[in-house]
Amino acid sequence: MSALSAEDIWPTLKRGGSAKMADDGEAKFSVGDSVTAKVLNHAGHIRLPEYVQGHRGQIASDHGMFIFPDLHADGIKQAQRLYSVRFEAADIWADESRRGAIYVDLFESYLVEE
Repeated sequence: MSALSAEDIWPTLKRGGSAKMADDGEAKFSVGDSVTAKVLNHAGHIRLPEYVQGHRGQIASDHGMFIFPDLHADGIKQAQRLYSVRFEAADIWADESRRGAIYVDLFESYLVEE
């Protein structure tokens, strides 16, 4: 990838881009599957929120394959499946009075099968 000139930066940002990649990998999980978000002790930034780590959820949708940002930060362009995972609010905050659910988009490597 070549460097952009100063005058090309704004038009490039406005045009945008997608991190979506060809969907040629087989999904490990299906909609409705129960999963648990891994507990990761990672020194750097990852896209697995601490508040869902160790909690059970359910696959709500499969977004397909995207560039896995944890590796891309090191210059490695690798595809990984991205899921929307539904967690019960009462479970996340250990408070039975909490109603509803939260949905978190999580990469496949952050999840384990129930």
